[in-house]
Amino acid sequence: MTSARTAPPRRPATGTRRPPAKRPSGGRPAPKRTPARRPAGRTPRRGGPAALRTWWPAYLIGIVVVFALAWKADRSEPPTPAATGICTVPSTSVTLSAEQWSNAQTIAAVARQRGLPERAVVIALATAMQESTLRNLDHGDRDSLGLFQQRPSQGWGTPAQVQDPVYAAGQFYDRLVRVPGWETMRLTDAAQWVQRSGFPEAYQRWDGFAQALTTALGSDERERNCG
Repeated sequence: MTSARTAPPRRPATGTRRPPAKRPSGGRPAPKRTPARRPAGRTPRRGGPAALRTWWPAYLIGIVVVFALAWKADRSEPPTPAATGICTVPSTSVTLSAEQWSNAQTIAAVARQRGLPERAVVIALATAMQESTLRNLDHGDRDSLGLFQQRPSQGWGTPAQVQDPVYAAGQFYDRLVRVPGWETMRLTDAAQWVQRSGFPEAYQRWDGFAQALTTALGSDERERNCG
């Protein structure tokens, strides 16, 4: 009598897939998120609204300063132009400024007050033109000052006095009239007797100019145009 054989248990076939794991009830699983990548070559931006809130007072002050400077530049007065000539002496190419014309008038007026002839005015104007170009200078050779570059150390007066055109002209005339024959001698010789200059012939170059200026100073029309 044959015995019944028991069949061995079957092994699962090779390559058989396992059943998928059960999904938790309540919905689909959340997908995994990958971190965002920054574009190559770019740096992260700094600042933003927070930085703006921190720096806006400085920005505002800078804007105010710029507008203030612009406003001041617009309202500032233009620079005063340099004094220009206002009178060309007839028969010459010399143009005098207001200062020169005023000093020339003073020199002529002092001579008229003293009753001196026009020749005295011509000599005085030529001398002042050579010494100071008819400007009341506050400097000169050594202690020379004023229209005639008179020296206080040589007895012409105090520094303040020799810079007073009326006083300076009076001192010149006082010494001129003491020169024997000054009315008829050459202009440069008469001036040199008074001035004692190191360049005794320098005054003669202004003879024609001084004569023309003396004539112009005596003209009412010229005084209205150049005074």
